[in-house]
Amino acid sequence: MSEPAVTVAKRALRDQLLAARRSLDVASLGVAGRSLAEVVLATPEVRRAATVAAYVSVGSEPGTGALLAGLHEAGKRVILPVLLPDNDLDWAVWAPAEAGQSSAARAGRSPSDNSASGLRSAGRGLLEPTGPRLGVDAIATADVVLVPGLAVGADGLRMGRGGGSYDRTLNRVAPDAFVCVLLHDGEVLARVPAEPHDVPVHAAATPSGMTRFR
Repeated sequence: MSEPAVTVAKRALRDQLLAARRSLDVASLGVAGRSLAEVVLATPEVRRAATVAAYVSVGSEPGTGALLAGLHEAGKRVILPVLLPDNDLDWAVWAPAEAGQSSAARAGRSPSDNSASGLRSAGRGLLEPTGPRLGVDAIATADVVLVPGLAVGADGLRMGRGGGSYDRTLNRVAPDAFVCVLLHDGEVLARVPAEPHDVPVHAAATPSGMTRFR
């Protein structure tokens, strides 16, 4: 049986976007990460938030090191995901050691670059917070939910890597939570291939600014 057209279209677009990300050099990623942090931290919803759900970037994803440090310094309660064997996401509060995070923030890298980061190695090359797990429904305590992605369409439909983790998570967020995908410049597109289970986001943050959809 042939694959559905939307599946083929998603795979082709993912390949294209991932190839573009692999072409980014470390210096460019660092500059972009610092700019992205400034955009997100200046957003009214983030400034008002008590709890922010975020994530630790890996590889050529938009860097979240400076952003996580900025959220912590602003006194936000930051929760980070823990990937479960079934690809669902548990959550834990991130509380970095004060020493060791500043160099990552200045470089725009993830705090994974420091041994005192409040993170530990997990499977699939990921890092997870060391705090007690809160359960999959802890995402509902977040006022702001920052999610990874590869692209987003003008209708707010986000395309991820295909694992389905955030498709499940986004169905658990609070109704009034602000959901924002973090992307590189050029990844906000006119449209992306979508399926019925795809959940739209409210906005996309890139190093160049914030794009709102609803």
